[in-house]
Amino acid sequence: MYSNKVAWVTGASSGIGVEIVRQLDQAGARVILSSRNANKLEEIRLTLKNPDRHIVLALDLENSSNFEQLAAQVITKFGQIDFVFNNGGLSQRSEAGDTPLDVDRRIMEINYFGNVALTKAVLPYMREKQSGHFIVISSIAGKFGFFLRSAYSASKHALHGFYESLMLEEEANGIKVTIVCPGKINTNISVNALNETGQTHGQMDHNQETGMSAKECVSQLMSAVQNEKKEVLIGNKEIKAVTLKRFLPNLFWKVIRKQAAT
Repeated sequence: MYSNKVAWVTGASSGIGVEIVRQLDQAGARVILSSRNANKLEEIRLTLKNPDRHIVLALDLENSSNFEQLAAQVITKFGQIDFVFNNGGLSQRSEAGDTPLDVDRRIMEINYFGNVALTKAVLPYMREKQSGHFIVISSIAGKFGFFLRSAYSASKHALHGFYESLMLEEEANGIKVTIVCPGKINTNISVNALNETGQTHGQMDHNQETGMSAKECVSQLMSAVQNEKKEVLIGNKEIKAVTLKRFLPNLFWKVIRKQAAT
């Protein structure tokens, strides 16, 4: 499925993103590795099985003004964009009442507007080709709010609204969308999360430390893309909360308030 296809991965320098890059490389894709850290991306590219097939393209989701130019560069280099893995983002560890609005705005800018801006930059090329697939890394927090996640959860909820609409609108153009909702995954997402001062949380949460491996998460993600699923929940027992909220909401609220925030 991925052989000789062109896949653009944001947040490619760590966690789920770097594992997506590795599995795409193994599957024979040509990959654009993107994040802010070009040096780290280059180090990762050189560890891949086929490094010369891939390129590093630094971007900042907080500043999307050059995304159309970056998309044009990719088209000039590869001639097409088949997959966009919108993975880059930033989490939060602070209570809503203690968090200044500028922190909310920054999280929304990175997780929602930056994400959507890249999609809009790539969309005309997929329309022209009448094919393409957007893979959006949301979160279980995109299905319900949780302690210390107000802005993060809001940004992920917003992605669902946008991409469910895009899914319907672009079906006639052969363009697909898969929304991925990971639960507790063993990455540095909590370490890099913003606190109420806008600084990094700097701690590995127990939930992440004991979570599913990024490798297993991405294996399930790739399977969902191959099967053209519209949405997939990935994790351990924590993802059962989504079903609980849907069918037994009163019980859900009793259970969720007892869960550890970190």
